Amino acid sequence: MNTPNHEAERRAAEAKARWGQTEAYRQYEARPERDREALAAGMDRLMAAFAVCKQSGAPADSAPAQRLTEELRAFLTAHAYDCTDEILAGLGRTYVSDPRFRANIDRHGEGTAAFIARAIEIRTGR
Repeated sequence: MNTPNHEAERRAAEAKARWGQTEAYRQYEARPERDREALAAGMDRLMAAFAVCKQSGAPADSAPAQRLTEELRAFLTAHAYDCTDEILAGLGRTYVSDPRFRANIDRHGEGTAAFIARAIEIRTGR
């Protein structure tokens, strides 16, 4: 059975295996636990804001969507790691390619993950 703690441990092990050798991962690991809690809550808030932006009819290249993209970058830099264009672009691709990320983001509104990914792609040119 996958309990919440077991699932969190599995995700943590997967992240370490995938990104453990990167500077961004080392920065994240060095953050206090309270920053990680703030990261989860803030990311949820940002995903919801992207959903509202999408639902308003604003395109991914609109000023509101691009402001949210910059807010996402700044938030990640403040609470997790230095969020470069390369990292941000990789996150955008992950939001749509990994069904777990897509489902979690799209719970705010169908297509939100794809909207964010497109906004990031426009912002980073990647």
